[in-house]
Amino acid sequence: MTGPTVAVPQLSLSDLDSEANEAAIRDRAASLPEAVDIAIFPEYALTGFVADSRAYSGAVTRDHATEFLTSVAADNEFDVLAGYLERDGDALYNAAAYVRPDGTTDVYRKRHLWGDEASVVTPGEELVVVDTPAGKTGLLTCYDLNFVGDSAALTDERIDALFVVGAWPAAHSENWRLLCRARALDGVRWLVGAGRTGGGTVPGAAETEYAGRSLVVRPDGVVAAALNRDERDLVWTLDRDVLDEQREFVGSVE
Repeated sequence: MTGPTVAVPQLSLSDLDSEANEAAIRDRAASLPEAVDIAIFPEYALTGFVADSRAYSGAVTRDHATEFLTSVAADNEFDVLAGYLERDGDALYNAAAYVRPDGTTDVYRKRHLWGDEASVVTPGEELVVVDTPAGKTGLLTCYDLNFVGDSAALTDERIDALFVVGAWPAAHSENWRLLCRARALDGVRWLVGAGRTGGGTVPGAAETEYAGRSLVVRPDGVVAAALNRDERDLVWTLDRDVLDEQREFVGSVE
């Protein structure tokens, strides 16, 4: 196979406890195989989240998030994508940072907020496409998967892969799987979805159980590899030949 190897260290999180989450991320990253080129962690991986006034106390600045993730990337010599609750002045954003060992960084802010999240988080405005070892790659967060217009716009960008960080409720886990397959097939591209597992950890907050079910979807919409809800690592190579063959088959060629 020719192409980058991606890893999704599926994990539970400690809501509003960035120190605990950062320690877990650093440990899991260090345990990944040497062949890994990109490690993808779930939505709010650094910070966790609660949809009330306590969220601000658990948020971190962009500088804090990117400096930490750059250190993880540099220590392990692979790119890292992870979500976090970003504090920017008085505003909070659901952000995902893609960082490289050399410190270069791209940040996406979730555009479509779900449920009570919208009561404390400000939506982002721009779609983001980044250069990765998988080629041009679009970034989405969780509920963004539901919006086919965003997928169409990324198809116009001729992306080769779509990386999705998520914290999908376990009660709707089949929707997560279905939408990941659909978004891969939309643009004939690889899709890697990193899902949070476990449950909420803050007393008095909504008792959400998370789906986990991290997965890799082929450019033909077939699930190539997937986890259930356990804390394990999903490792897969995004074969460039598979992408090229499928695009030729369906007439989606440059």
